[in-house]
Amino acid sequence: MRLRLEILAALLLAATAATPAVAQQCGGDFEAWKQGVAAEARNAGVGTAGLEALEKATADKKVLARDRAQGVFTQTFIEFSNRMISAYRLKQGAANLKKYADVFARADQEFGVQPPIIAAFWALETDFGAVQGDFHTLNALVTLSHDCRRPQLFRPQITPLLTLIDRGVVPADVTGAWAGEIGQTQMLPSDYLGRGVDGDGDGLVDLRSSAPDVIMTTANKIMSRGWKRDQPWIEEVRVPDDMPWDQTGRTNRLPLTQWAQWGVTNPNSTPLVDNGLKAGLALPMGRKGPAFLVYDNFDVYLEWNQSFTYALTAANLAARLAGAPQFDPRNPEPGLNGDQMRALQTKLEAKGHDVGTVDGILGTNTREAIRKEQMRLGLPVDGWPTPELLAKL
Repeated sequence: MRLRLEILAALLLAATAATPAVAQQCGGDFEAWKQGVAAEARNAGVGTAGLEALEKATADKKVLARDRAQGVFTQTFIEFSNRMISAYRLKQGAANLKKYADVFARADQEFGVQPPIIAAFWALETDFGAVQGDFHTLNALVTLSHDCRRPQLFRPQITPLLTLIDRGVVPADVTGAWAGEIGQTQMLPSDYLGRGVDGDGDGLVDLRSSAPDVIMTTANKIMSRGWKRDQPWIEEVRVPDDMPWDQTGRTNRLPLTQWAQWGVTNPNSTPLVDNGLKAGLALPMGRKGPAFLVYDNFDVYLEWNQSFTYALTAANLAARLAGAPQFDPRNPEPGLNGDQMRALQTKLEAKGHDVGTVDGILGTNTREAIRKEQMRLGLPVDGWPTPELLAKL
């Protein structure tokens, strides 16, 4: 089954690449638009079962409502992580790491992904399969693809889902998250199709009910995003009161010897041990809040979910499951509320910065714009929006 899914994925990607103009269409009459999707799927080899499922697909207004209301990411890192890294998830994570130790060991051996990494995603996405979502997956994907807000993210997932339906891997009425993800670690159909692994040897890849399939497939997906075997992902540190703050940030990777020279230490104030790798210094809530060295493997978390807050939370949960203590929140400077954040983003835009959407969310573009303005104004460059910064702008 795994080989068959990989072959189908290769054929699908080739067919999609051959019809780029079709893949960009959105909007207009819904039924006419579906005919274009059907032609694309048919060219990719989708048969009767998949095409019939598409014919019955309908738009779901509840999906659009969810797409436009992702308020969870207005929370600070400390708020979000404290809520998501719960005692229940830590306890169940430890229990599942023990229960499926042999499967996790196989995943580590075959794909080079440490067990706590997989278990953390499993916990955050569905509480180990307990809450997989009740949205009709095909309806969700056609709704989001027909909508012209972000069709480029969702339309490429329709033909993979139809292929899975056509081959009997998932039923036509399969349910999952509002954005089209399926199973216990919320896989998009393209990953289900291209990375599915039969972990329990029953000839099927069942990401909704089979824990071994979930573990092995999740490891395969993580590996495919560039995970480096046996390397760290994050490391909590303590920062001094003063250092070259403009050198901080996730993407400015420097040797640990350099961070040590500037006064960065382990949380218990002992010196950093050089591991021969480079890391950036992430300050999710500024120079007075929690601090983490982030390595190349951390980028894989952002491949999984582009929210920096989610990615850092998932990385911290994995660290906790691997035995690390709870991070020290320290004492960050007060941030901005939603209205203040929108006001800040508006001012940043007026100064020529690209903040994406003025939505009150501290995303990557907004953080970078803040850093540039902090540098211009002579403030510590830590990417954290404060009332002082807002006032100076």
